[in-house]
Amino acid sequence: MSRRISILGATGSVGTATLDLVSRAEPGQFEIVALTAHSNVAALAELARAYQPEIAVIADAKLTDDLRDALAGTDIAVAGGSDALTDAAARPVDWTMAAIVGSAGLRASVAALQKDSILAIANKECLVCAGDYFLDLARSRGAQVLPVDSEHNAIFQAIYPGHDRHIRRIILTASGGPFRDWSLQKMKSVTRADALDHPVWSMGDKISIDSATLMNKGLEVIEACRLFNLPPDKVDVVVHRQSVIHGLVEYIDGSILAQMGSPDMRIPIASTLAWPERMPTPADPLDLAALSRLDFETPDENRFPALRIAREALLAGEGATAALNAANEVAVAAFLDEQIGFLDISDLVSACLEEMDAQALLPKRFAGIEDALHIDELARKCVSRRMIRIHA
Repeated sequence: MSRRISILGATGSVGTATLDLVSRAEPGQFEIVALTAHSNVAALAELARAYQPEIAVIADAKLTDDLRDALAGTDIAVAGGSDALTDAAARPVDWTMAAIVGSAGLRASVAALQKDSILAIANKECLVCAGDYFLDLARSRGAQVLPVDSEHNAIFQAIYPGHDRHIRRIILTASGGPFRDWSLQKMKSVTRADALDHPVWSMGDKISIDSATLMNKGLEVIEACRLFNLPPDKVDVVVHRQSVIHGLVEYIDGSILAQMGSPDMRIPIASTLAWPERMPTPADPLDLAALSRLDFETPDENRFPALRIAREALLAGEGATAALNAANEVAVAAFLDEQIGFLDISDLVSACLEEMDAQALLPKRFAGIEDALHIDELARKCVSRRMIRIHA
């Protein structure tokens, strides 16, 4: 029977990888309901013509007519704007890929939570910004949330069904990013091009910078604690340069189960797209003999303070983690625009959290999505003010 699916963020790396899997599946196995993008009209129109969804939505409302013109002569419905994005996400489907980068995907991901449906979540911000609320809502609506991040997907696969209570700890792996061997002094001169040159993964700009600062791993610790209902002291991080082991689960008897695979996002995506079954992918198989060795080391939080900052925010609650995410988005965007230095990213995030905490602006729990979006807005303004002082 055909599985009806929607892809929110279809033109990004995760969205296009998902569609690549769909294109390789048996004819009729998947039916595309909605494809969305933020502002890339040309790419969205090309994908829509290739996959024939019921509707294509561009989040930037000013580009709606451009998309309509690009899809003229087809039967594909066209819409634009944030409300249209949410409406598209709410269309009845069996499976949704939530791959809209940043807090912009919060409302759409919430709308996609439907009874008996699967939400494959690549947008970690849903769990970072409002994880407790989001997961409670998913349970109340009867939706299944499956992780797409390679690390969390690995943990999901390695947790033996029904044995959650026997977990001693989980271990997330990090490649270490492009600066894993750089001194703190050398990191002061990091350029945009340096930071985007990831040694292992091919990712979008924002995620590449998060990998370079190790903020991505801090966000993943927050996500893992909420997704797997574990306290922070049961979630560890190790640097694993080969990026072959993506996550490990250690049980109370000393057994450790690890999920291994090539660094190809189509593997974790496929595990959610076919769940609870399996489907083939074109990912290269591992050649263990050629690998010959697997290395692990403890991350250096002096050179990469983002990991420590994220753990502190996790202990402080949902308000702090939402502020952390928003402040980081603004700081990363400023670095990509070459307005601040690489080391300024973590400094700005930390200063913003301290300021908002001192003003008692960070609640422990949110009552709803609007609370999370309010903190998001306050944190963005906080970082912007501090950036003005840097340039003053």
